[in-house]
Amino acid sequence: MNPANVSPPVTLAKHGDVAVITIDNPPVNVLSHAVRSGLLECLSQAVADADIRAVVIICAGRTFIAGADITEFGKPPQSPSLLEVVATLDDCPKPIFAALHGTALGGGLETALACRYRIGLKTARIGLPEVHLGLIPGAGGTQRLPRVAGLNNALEMITSGRHVGAEEALAMGAIDEVVNGDDLLAAAIDFSRRTLAQGNLRSRTSELELEDSADNQDIVSTWKKRVSKKARGQESPLVALEAISQSIKLPFAEGLLKERELFLGCMGSAQSRALRHIFFAERAAAKLPDSIPNTPTDIKSAAVIGGGTMGRGIAMCFANKNIPVTVVEMQQEQLDLALRAIDKTYAKMSSSGRISEQQHRQRMALISGSCDHSSLARVDVVIEAVFEKLEVKHAIFSSLDKHCKPEAILATNTSYLDIEAIASAVGDPSRVLGMHFFSPAHIMKLLEVVRTGQTSTVAISSMMKLGKILGKRSVLVGNGFGFAANRMYSAYGREGQQMLLEGVTPTQLDQAMKNWGMAMGPAAVLDMSGIDIGYNARKQNPNPPADPSYFRPADLLAEQGYFGRKTGRGFYRYDPTTGKAQEDPEIIELIRAEAQRLNVTPVELPESEIQKRMVGAIATEGEAILTEGIATRASDLDVIWVNGYGFPRWRGGPMHYASEQGD
Repeated sequence: MNPANVSPPVTLAKHGDVAVITIDNPPVNVLSHAVRSGLLECLSQAVADADIRAVVIICAGRTFIAGADITEFGKPPQSPSLLEVVATLDDCPKPIFAALHGTALGGGLETALACRYRIGLKTARIGLPEVHLGLIPGAGGTQRLPRVAGLNNALEMITSGRHVGAEEALAMGAIDEVVNGDDLLAAAIDFSRRTLAQGNLRSRTSELELEDSADNQDIVSTWKKRVSKKARGQESPLVALEAISQSIKLPFAEGLLKERELFLGCMGSAQSRALRHIFFAERAAAKLPDSIPNTPTDIKSAAVIGGGTMGRGIAMCFANKNIPVTVVEMQQEQLDLALRAIDKTYAKMSSSGRISEQQHRQRMALISGSCDHSSLARVDVVIEAVFEKLEVKHAIFSSLDKHCKPEAILATNTSYLDIEAIASAVGDPSRVLGMHFFSPAHIMKLLEVVRTGQTSTVAISSMMKLGKILGKRSVLVGNGFGFAANRMYSAYGREGQQMLLEGVTPTQLDQAMKNWGMAMGPAAVLDMSGIDIGYNARKQNPNPPADPSYFRPADLLAEQGYFGRKTGRGFYRYDPTTGKAQEDPEIIELIRAEAQRLNVTPVELPESEIQKRMVGAIATEGEAILTEGIATRASDLDVIWVNGYGFPRWRGGPMHYASEQGD
């Protein structure tokens, strides 16, 4: 029971002959048990009232129903279920009009589709994104959307999980009218009365039929090929396609039963568990530990030291979010090159339609340049992104300490160096921490916020908040060589390098991991990023492993001057004209000769064993990182791998995967 002073989440009000049912369940009006119960109770009252001719369902707050309450997933169902709710809406003797604003997603859109009509603000968006959680719509979405929006549109929306704007939804028939003003309620009531005045109410969605025609069969067949290619191991898009295809084969009621059967199969799948795990893991990672008070300062201006690839990308992150940023270089010529490169990147984005010309101009206007640290006297945060040399960073931070205001936060983008050692150049090391972006910084989602034992809670909470503003998946980790991300990646790479010594070819290694779901194989990644980068990083390790086999194939290639794509040769040979990678027998023989010198016994490794060892190496290192306190949650490490290294989202991350396997 609700306390007397708490309003119920669903209320009914009469506007003449129109009943208005308002859902107010902040923050996003999810379809909790209380909302479902309240909706049916209010609808029952409206149906029983002889004066009511139509019903409008609208939501308070910033959005229409944004989906089902996923905290109820896996728990015993509570009646009324969403299926019962949408069936009651569909069967209602009085026409129901759904008034949409914000986002109508998942169960929210299924609720709207069960209404007779839908109108929405111009800014409204709709979607059935269940595939992103390893599920399919389970309350009629796969049967109703094809009937109102067409089979082709439904297949595209549901198998991809894409959100659709109101104007596009109107064009496909999913929305009946778009409202340009702000008063959605008045527009919905007016639309309902106009519709009643015209008479001849349209049929219920469940009464519409789709023909099992040759054309519709061809549409399904085409989409099956398309989805099979795009899904790359993910099951739910193909299951969704199967459910949608029933809309042309079966009567509505039977199609619903088939949808429910397929939905429940997805709900119990390992992939859905993994996708739901990473969904919650990303939200948990964004929250500060209880021991750190959330006392952030506002970041209204920034500076980036270094105009190389990483520095330029970081500067764009700020400009993309309307935060003025200064790029600092040592020489004017280098600065000009950096600013031209940023402008060129924005120009490409504009020409491809990703941003408008106006956005291009606005973002460039937010980026200034300087060759003088004294110009940074007023900035709120400075991020250093120069060479991975401790002495270079020392000099920079010593200068920043003199020129920046005392409350400015000083961050380093170092990938592996000791941040406490860097902070020793600053009078107040509490304002120093790591902001480890991943390249290209303006595209990659992952951001490691690295605290030292001296970093202030203000600096930590400010940078975690900033990461969110910049649109990053921020993960808070501790100081230590390689932090969490690169340390785990090093373990992954080490295992692959060991198997190369054992006789696995680069092609076999890469193909095994691509088949497992990784976007690229580890040897190809090293060639792309530059074999010399890792080689130089390992030289900086204060406690290198004593094992002579450690990364020996990569180090051998680096010592030969074979750095990968940039030299035309690495683990693969690259065609100088096309850039296409080709297996290099000489490199394979070079590695095998080194293996013999190191007395490494060659073995035959099936693909499954390669995959098991590679993923197991990540999880084992993750456990060590947790034990040492570098990370506090195993799920944070999953967030790092899914967002930073192309680990298949539908496997949930290496720690989740290992726990599922019982490792």
